[in-house]
Amino acid sequence: MARLATAVSLATNVDEVLSILLAQCASPLDVARVIAVIWPHTDGDPTIHVAGDPAVSSWDELDPDWQRTFDDARDWLPLTVNTVGAAPSAGTTRGFAAALSSKRDVVICLEHHRPRVVSTEDRRLVSALVGHLGLALQHVRQFESARETSLTLQRSMLAPSTLPAGFVVRYEPAVSPLEIGGDFYDVLPVAEQRIGVVVGDCVGRGLSAAAVMGQLRASARALLLTGAEPSDVLAHLDSVAELIPAAFCTTVFVAVIDTETGSVHYSNAGHVPPVLITGASPPELLTDGRSVPLAVQSEEPRPQATRALTSGSTLLLYTDGLVERRGDAIDSQIERLGEVLAETTAQPIESVADAVLAKLMPDNGFDDDVAIVLYRLERAPLRIDTEAAAIRLSEVRHRLAAWLRGNDVPDRLADDIVLVVNEACSNCVEHAYRGRDPGRMRVEADIRGHEMHIRVIDGGSWKTPPADPGTRGRGLMLMRAVSDGVDLDGTPAGTTVEMSFRLPTTSRG
Repeated sequence: MARLATAVSLATNVDEVLSILLAQCASPLDVARVIAVIWPHTDGDPTIHVAGDPAVSSWDELDPDWQRTFDDARDWLPLTVNTVGAAPSAGTTRGFAAALSSKRDVVICLEHHRPRVVSTEDRRLVSALVGHLGLALQHVRQFESARETSLTLQRSMLAPSTLPAGFVVRYEPAVSPLEIGGDFYDVLPVAEQRIGVVVGDCVGRGLSAAAVMGQLRASARALLLTGAEPSDVLAHLDSVAELIPAAFCTTVFVAVIDTETGSVHYSNAGHVPPVLITGASPPELLTDGRSVPLAVQSEEPRPQATRALTSGSTLLLYTDGLVERRGDAIDSQIERLGEVLAETTAQPIESVADAVLAKLMPDNGFDDDVAIVLYRLERAPLRIDTEAAAIRLSEVRHRLAAWLRGNDVPDRLADDIVLVVNEACSNCVEHAYRGRDPGRMRVEADIRGHEMHIRVIDGGSWKTPPADPGTRGRGLMLMRAVSDGVDLDGTPAGTTVEMSFRLPTTSRG
């Protein structure tokens, strides 16, 4: 009796309670099977939980005698033990049954190996056990309800409607019956070619942690949408966390990825370091820009760091449940995580996410929630649409140069490309809209295999260049000299200059 009372008080689900009950009663009461039937609050068949043999998983699988017994038990006084079953001979019974709740929506049965005569002592013992079982099942049902509510809340808040190109997210709750934690993430476009990313982990578990997570995630999202830099987002989240008692010591990693320039700006409030895979280089941990968790007093401002990303780079942000193991150093698990990423760089990003979870998952499942955000920088085309004015030329040069660096174009070739594109844009400024208000010019660049194509487009008209341009008008000659191909297409609706450049095979991986 004492052993059972202690064991069931620690149980966290119905099946665990039944297994404990069977283990304690198998010998003293000749119990072969324990069955619990739980009726829903709405119409429908009850759920069946069984410990022992024969196992059943649904109401329809129970034999008719047991179905009638469980239906009849709903009319009994709660916690009143009755012998049940159609005995083959007088004075014997198939087992004991009792309704365990005041609503009579939970009925439990202890079935004997074979019909037997039960004593007064047997009845007294089962009556005492039923009291403990009623409390244990009430506890685990409340626990499971809270976990399901927390999980539903967390999933509803975490799931982005759509993800920007190159991103994959995963959320893996801890194995039941553990409570869910306060892990959260967010991925959202915050400006043209800029994407905000947040990954965090609140202290605690259950509904309170989920509530804190929701408030911090919403605050981080609002701050990113204002255009705030990662370090400023964390500084403001410190103030938010101070107003939420349970938010103290939350760890958060905030990043803004510029997909055009191929760079990530980030700040880390005590969170595990992201892992970056770039080409054939060893895995790299982003350990700069690191400071204390939220709401922890510090005299220093939140730092921020920047890391360049090259085409094909893979960046993984995650929560500590992915790498924390009892008895194992976290550094060794992070190293293993880097190895998995390095092994899967040739796979689609969706497959990489699945491989990370599969290869890092312990044999018995994760004992803490896991949230991951994976990003791979693809060879996105460059699109610049701006006013055909001299003041815009510097912006075009800087954006083009950053895009070329992000695509591993060698410096010397990149300088030549910037030079001739600047010349084409200068011609738009000087000639395309002569005598009219300045119009627009567009620069479009993309990579096809080992060749880059760049177009400079305007909505005006150029004059046909003279055979001898003298000291001016040599822009087209320069383009032809530097590029591997030039095509000029002029119409009354506008002019397009397209240039192509062969790329070294080593720079394209």
